[in-house]
Amino acid sequence: MLRRLIATRTALRRSWAARNRHLAARARHDMRTWQVERRQRTQHLIELGGLVVKAGIVDLTGDDRAMIYGAALWMADKLRSDQGEQARALWAAKGRQAFGNE
Repeated sequence: MLRRLIATRTALRRSWAARNRHLAARARHDMRTWQVERRQRTQHLIELGGLVVKAGIVDLTGDDRAMIYGAALWMADKLRSDQGEQARALWAAKGRQAFGNE
């Protein structure tokens, strides 16, 4: 009786594991519009975060998120100002140069 119970429990665990693998695989390949958009947004945010790390901002600020957010707000204010076009051109050129050096 104990062996049957253990065998049943083991089979149940395998069944649950197989079910979980199936659900995970199905979720990875789900093509509903909202999920595709969510994946694209997530990928976009990951890439933007990568730029913050790549620029060395995380190390320079000691991962102080308030400081990083403040700097981003300052950039946005600068781009909205009358000097926005000048800042945009300067920063774009600097970024293209840095990408070219890699």
